Amino acid sequence: MLVGIVSDTHDDLNAVEAAVSLFEREGVDAVVHCGDFVAPFSVTPFDADFAFHAVRGNNDGEWAVESTVGSFGTYHGEAARLSFGGAGEADGIDVAVTHGTSDVVVDALVDCGDYDYVFHGHTHAHGVEARGGTVRVNPGGLPIPVEGADNAFRVATLDTAGSGVDAVTHHVLDG
Repeated sequence: MLVGIVSDTHDDLNAVEAAVSLFEREGVDAVVHCGDFVAPFSVTPFDADFAFHAVRGNNDGEWAVESTVGSFGTYHGEAARLSFGGAGEADGIDVAVTHGTSDVVVDALVDCGDYDYVFHGHTHAHGVEARGGTVRVNPGGLPIPVEGADNAFRVATLDTAGSGVDAVTHHVLDG
């Protein structure tokens, strides 16, 4: 199973459409948005040919985001526990999803040992870190202009047939 991971799209329709196009080309089975759509109009492009899951970000001030996601996907509120894979694969994987506003919460989810992966956003800094049997994945999202950074929009994919850090691929997109 292939899972798309995206976060912090902040109403940038070009970025959202680039992410959806990549996920469709890659043939993902599901997409997880780690929050910060901002407004409902930037949610609707995710109504595509994959299962869709989302959590709330700190900039998702319009509660209509919840009903918009709910019209075609699953809105999980502040956090989600998801399972992927299983059918045709040796074992499914358990994933915790949160926006990532609290480092304490992200670290607790990683360190508790209940999850194979923890997805989060918020920092706009892409990264993958293995710690104690759990892999923390931040897809990146829209860039925050910082001197010396490449300022690219990033998303990630997770191939559940793989394992650990090597199962995650970051993709640089034009947004």
